[in-house]
Amino acid sequence: MSKVFDLDMIKAVYDRIPKRIAAARKVVNKPLTLSEKILYSHLWDGEAKEAFTRGKSYVDFDPDRVAMQDATAQMALLQFMQAGKDKTAVPTTVHCDHLIQARIGADKDLQEAFNKSSEVFNFLESVSNKYGIGFWKPGAGIIHQVVLENYAFPGGMMIGTDSHTVNAGGLGMVAIGVGGADAVDVMAGMPWELKFPKLIGVKLTGKLNGWTASKDVILKVAGILTVKGGTGCIVEYFGEGAKSLSCTGKGTICNMGAEIGATTSTFGYDESMERYLRATDRNEVADLANGIKEHLTGDAEVYANPEKYFDQVIEIDLSTLEPHLNGPFSPDIATPISKLGVEAKKNGWPLEVEWGLIGSCTNSSYEDLTRAESIARQAVNKKLKTKAEFGINPGSEQVRYTTERDGVLQAFKDLEARIFTNACGPCIGQWARAGAEEQKKNTIVHSFNRNFAKRADGNPNTHAFVGSPELVAAMAIAGRLDFNPLTDSLENEDGEMVKLDPPSGIELPKLGFAVEDNGYQAPAKDGSSVEVVVKSDSERLQLLTPFDPWDGKNITGAKLLIKAFGKCTTDHISMAGPWLRYRGHLDNISNNCLIGAVNAFNKETNKVKNQITGEYGEVPATARAYKAAGIPSVVVGDHNYGEGSSREHAAMEPRHLGVRAVIVKSFARIHETNLKKQGMLGLTFANENDYDKIQEDDVFNFLDLDQFAEDKPLHIEVVHKDGSKDTIKLNHTYNTAQIEWFKAGSALNLIKEMNKG
Repeated sequence: MSKVFDLDMIKAVYDRIPKRIAAARKVVNKPLTLSEKILYSHLWDGEAKEAFTRGKSYVDFDPDRVAMQDATAQMALLQFMQAGKDKTAVPTTVHCDHLIQARIGADKDLQEAFNKSSEVFNFLESVSNKYGIGFWKPGAGIIHQVVLENYAFPGGMMIGTDSHTVNAGGLGMVAIGVGGADAVDVMAGMPWELKFPKLIGVKLTGKLNGWTASKDVILKVAGILTVKGGTGCIVEYFGEGAKSLSCTGKGTICNMGAEIGATTSTFGYDESMERYLRATDRNEVADLANGIKEHLTGDAEVYANPEKYFDQVIEIDLSTLEPHLNGPFSPDIATPISKLGVEAKKNGWPLEVEWGLIGSCTNSSYEDLTRAESIARQAVNKKLKTKAEFGINPGSEQVRYTTERDGVLQAFKDLEARIFTNACGPCIGQWARAGAEEQKKNTIVHSFNRNFAKRADGNPNTHAFVGSPELVAAMAIAGRLDFNPLTDSLENEDGEMVKLDPPSGIELPKLGFAVEDNGYQAPAKDGSSVEVVVKSDSERLQLLTPFDPWDGKNITGAKLLIKAFGKCTTDHISMAGPWLRYRGHLDNISNNCLIGAVNAFNKETNKVKNQITGEYGEVPATARAYKAAGIPSVVVGDHNYGEGSSREHAAMEPRHLGVRAVIVKSFARIHETNLKKQGMLGLTFANENDYDKIQEDDVFNFLDLDQFAEDKPLHIEVVHKDGSKDTIKLNHTYNTAQIEWFKAGSALNLIKEMNKG
């Protein structure tokens, strides 16, 4: 019997792809990009009957699979339990990787996670067992690395309740991060809706050399496009340079596409993907892919004349690309290593590097670790000691076991690095960093994807810089931000000046991958007798109460809860770190609602005016006071509101606390969808300058919500404290089906009604 997961499903997808692409060609009447081929071959209604308008048409899709990590799976599965289904409609997996805190080292930290979170792990395991979901135990690895090793396949479409689901684009998928309610739709056998994306083509020429890594491609792209430049777009990489990259290197590039707001990123099927499939024991998938490979990449004409077929084209020459370190505080502040020292001094960034961290879903493959190991081994041989502390998170148990066997991890141990659990750890704030509570200004470098303030260690003054694993290793050894390994030397223990040679890595293990226990647990064939227990007094888990439907009337008398100033990510709206423990308990986690958002009126966090008492208090407490008094509330925000993680808690918490509308200059894609799914109004100022009209004591009256319709703006009356009023026009992107979610109180309420019938 084949060890390949869901092989019959993959065969069925490959059987229909040629016919569906032929149908798409007829209606589109032009050569097709890879992204279009995958999208048109996954339409809910089967073969294409019309050409969709990029950036405008809402389209129903039929994804092949769903993946969830433990922090987001709790709320997704609590919602799925209400959907009235016996089993998931598509192959689905749960991966326990977020609830493990990095502190001492792998074994002790993993045991501590079991001690603290066994109630949640047991809940996820039993729900998975009941509903036919594959379960990956704590320590098995980081969701996106495990998906790449076991589930991703060229030409497939998947969704996942984590913004970095896009990592699977490294194996030629269209893989998209979503909120839990979207996952529930697909798991319940419903279509999944997405606005047909625009397309950005990135042509890669030349070949990586020296210190430059795949990571530097996306660090460069982030600098070009910024954190919102990819919103509503799929980024498709192509060219000879793309073919020269390893499969896991492609995964790294796709992974960080989340940092430019891209819907997803992808690469055409090529020999590096075939090598990776065979190395990970998926020969059957490689053989199937080879049989239809012309359908698993963009048409030659598209790549020959990309300007004709993409909405935007970027060209990068890998041969001349310089290593980058991006940051601090935003992943799009892109600085080539040759300019970093000058920039650091000019901006007052702390020059001493205190920690170097390698791993996360972005960079924890076998190749990543071997490239970093080549630097670590040089340091040992050249009698250099690391000036910074050093931590490693392997991406999966398979990677950890294989790198242990091949002596790769030993090089890091020789430098006294801490080997943490195969889990997210510091990348998502699960890091008990000694001294972080002192909030000292300091610098760390890491190979992760995000570097927002407070994200890694909770310290708002930690300046975090993102780079490749090999560059992180060099910076940790040097201990200085103004060190350029391409040109600079270091003094060793003997007082000699020595230079680090460029890194070298091994794409795939020569002896093959190996593992004793990969951490996978198959579900029961019949889960009907499996009981899922949620204790009524649990602090960690809470069964959901459906949100109230809309009463059909204009919302009036709504108070301003907070006017958020500047960057307001999902980390600001619903922090991770210590709050991860409450991800399955909506009321408890709502106590972190918007506590990281900066109040535009006093430039402080978690301090807003309570219009009932006139006093200042915490955001959640103020929201609860309005809710208790039966007063609706409104949140106002800036550009790209809700960027970052896919966590739907950032939409569910305000909803739970009585917020009815979020009005901003612009939204990040996933967050806007999450608000819609939870029955919230996600609206944008028709005139961005109207943001400036919002005052601290404002009250909002909707004037025409009772006529809510597709493509029709809404209007609100804003009543100021002095009695003066402004009428403000608001745009929205709700279509007719999404307006029904709002009317029902949430998309889930609508699903339940449909399943009753």
